[in-house]
This record gives sequence, structure tokens and C-alpha cells, in this order.
Amino acid sequence: MRDLKQLVKAYDVRGVVPDQWDKDLSRAFGAAFVTVTGATAIVVGHDMRPSSPELSRAFAEGAAAHGADVTEIGLCSTDQLYYASGKLDLPGAMFTASHNPAQYNGIKMCRKGAAPVGEDTGLAEIRELVQGWLNDDDTVSVPAAPAGTVEGKLTQQDTLRGYADHLLGLVDLSAIRPLKVVVDAGNGMGGHTVPVVFDGLPLDLVPMYFELDGTFPNHEANPLDPKNLVDLQAKVKEVGADLGLAFDGDADRCFVIDERGEPVSPSAITALVAVRELARAKAAGESNATIIHNLITSWTVPEVVAEHGGKAVRTRVGHSFIKQRMAETDAVFGGEHSAHYYFRDFWRADTGMLAALHVLAALGGQPGELSELTAEYDRYAASGEINSEVADQAGRTAAVKTAYADVEGTTVDELDGLTVAGADWWFNLRASNTEPLLRLNVEAKDPAKMAELRDAVLAIVRA
Repeated sequence: MRDLKQLVKAYDVRGVVPDQWDKDLSRAFGAAFVTVTGATAIVVGHDMRPSSPELSRAFAEGAAAHGADVTEIGLCSTDQLYYASGKLDLPGAMFTASHNPAQYNGIKMCRKGAAPVGEDTGLAEIRELVQGWLNDDDTVSVPAAPAGTVEGKLTQQDTLRGYADHLLGLVDLSAIRPLKVVVDAGNGMGGHTVPVVFDGLPLDLVPMYFELDGTFPNHEANPLDPKNLVDLQAKVKEVGADLGLAFDGDADRCFVIDERGEPVSPSAITALVAVRELARAKAAGESNATIIHNLITSWTVPEVVAEHGGKAVRTRVGHSFIKQRMAETDAVFGGEHSAHYYFRDFWRADTGMLAALHVLAALGGQPGELSELTAEYDRYAASGEINSEVADQAGRTAAVKTAYADVEGTTVDELDGLTVAGADWWFNLRASNTEPLLRLNVEAKDPAKMAELRDAVLAIVRA
């Protein structure tokens, strides 16, 4: 019998189809989802992967069999599913494996209002329920719904225009100057959402890879990997664009390229958007508004937040932690190093598209280049995330902790992995939730110090 702990991760379901899961297991997840949440109605959407329509329909059927009406919104980005969950006030399920290769698929689940379903908020219960329905031969036997359950109805609804209008109502783009923008959708869902959201704006749009194709024929839809930005960087310079935007497979993350073809760090984008959201909050009479940032974002972020009259709150990596802290603090905005951006006015959910609109508004509202605009938000030298394949993650982390524990002037904390900080530098070492990897991020005021720290820690990790 298969162990679903390999399939159900900390934040979502993610695995290879059909080796690790298929439509029968998806139908079971649908039944388990409504059983655990108690939902009588849900919304379901999917990305462009070849397996997504079949898996999402099976999930919908499983949910309906256990008494939930299902609104199917079809092809959508993950943040479009969050919009539907928030607007319709329904729990939701999005079928996507985000940036993973074509053979993967997964489910991102949320409660009504786009509230996350993670390990501690229902996902473990769903996993255990489905695990109990597995037979020794890996077939699934979902029990019948309780007596008296009326089977739910499946209906279809288009939410794309409503999603676009909601986002455009949150950012004033009425007075921006004309901009030339290259967008690389990576054959993912950005090719579905960008044309509608950008329609009518003073933008000269240069599209790249807008054809929806879950086999990703041009490059992986993972902008966090520099090799997947190369085409966009070249096109920005070739056409003389003001900026470039790259979306991941399910289009909930957005990476930004400046007019020189250089990537703008997600921390700089977090700082830029934070300034705009703080100003917006202040104009509405809310002073000292809170901004959430995870512990891998640049020190620039809390510095900029403080300079603009806000309160910065540091949290663990991961959308469920960010959203939880946003709810606790009523934060207006949150950002992560991985280019996930969260907005209070978007049900505290992450939307790369709304972050992109903020960048367009900021750039188009002044005459300078994007590189000039973001320069003040780029104050430190950073390594970026460096992965090391390590069998003994705990042992190697402990070795690094021992090496730095007694270094004068340093602080050590274990909020999320191991973070060690000096007066003008820090590094974080975290174990991957899904792979035998240790992830290292290093930042320092001086590039030489950053390189020295990076190499010293990697030497211990890879010993």
C-alpha cells in the first residue's frame, strides 16, 4: 500500500501522474475534502497540464457524491481560484503542480475566503482519511456518503473577467505613461490571464510563450531558476522594453526584469510594493500598518518598511505561515523571497498579477527607468538560494550551528531552519520539505563578505 505522506506535502498535494496518483485517488480527495471541511458547496479550477481536466473533474465528482455543490471555473491561474473562493465565499481546490515538470500534478486547497488548508489546518486530516480508504493493492474504496445525503450539482462559471476587474480596482493605472512590457508566460496560465488583465491599459505588450501547453516545450515554467529567464532577458533588450515579467506555471508568482535585462530581486519588489501599500493605508487613515516578510527576504525590506512608517513582522517561509500572520496582525501586505506576494485586499492570498500591476503603476507614474526606481531597494549582496543534496540534513545543519555558535557578535535562531546573523550579514540554512536538500541563502553588506560566508557554509554542508 502506498504511503500518502510522499504525495501530501506540508502545503498541498504534489506528485507524478499516474505513478503516484490518478483520477480514482483524486475522487477520494474530493470526498475527503468536503468531509473534513464540512462544505456544502465548493469551487474547483485547473491549469493547462494534460492531466488537469480529468483530475479536477474526478475531484468534483467525489465532492458532489458527498453532498457538495461544485462550481467548476475551468482553466484558471491559482490566484484566479483564490479570487473565486473569496468572491463566492466557498472552499476551493486548484489543480496544478505550479512550476514542476509536466508529469507532475497537484492540488492546492483552501477554505472559504481563500484561507489556506495546510498540514496543521486540515490537510493532515484529509491525508489520513484517504489513507484509510486505500486497499492493499492501491485501489481506492471510498465509503458511501452518510444516509440522507443529497448528491451535489456540478455547474460551470467563468470568473476571469471578474478576477481582472477586481485586481484593476486595487491599483490606479489611469495616469501611467505608455510602457513596453515583455511577458513570458512559460506556456502556463499567464497566457490565459495576462491578455484579459492588461486589456485596455497603455501597454505595448510583447507576448512570449502564451500558448497553453502543459508539456512546457520552451522552458520550465519556474522563473526562480535563472536559466528560465534567459529568453525574457534577451527579448527585453532586443525590443527596448521598459520591463519584463515572467510568470510560473500556475501564474501565482511573478518575476521582474528591468530595462537592462537584469532580474529585480523579489525582495526589492516586496519593498517597492510595501511602500505603495503603506501609502495607501495611510491615505485611508491607517498609520503604522503591518508588512509581513519571511526570514529569507533581504534586510532591506524591514529597513524600508520602518523608513515609511510601517511595522515589519518576520515569519517562517511558506504561504500558510504568511497568511496566518497576516490574519493575526491585520497586515496590509506580505512578501517572500520566492516572489509570492500577499495582499489583505485579496483575501490575504498570493497574487503575482497584483504585484505586477503595482510595478507597472510605480514605473509608469514617474519618468525614470526601472533600474533607477528599484536601486534604493537593493542595499545588500545576496547569494540567492543555493541547494545542496544532503542525506543527513539534520546532521549537516547541526555542524553549521556548532561552527558559528560561539562566534563573537553573532545571533542564532531556529524559527525556520538555522539563521545566523552578524552586524552586517546573515545566512539561513533550511531543509527542503519535499527533497533531500539543504537550501542556503546568504546576505551581506559587502559582496566579498557574502562570498566568504557562502563558501564557508557550503564547505561544511557538503563535507
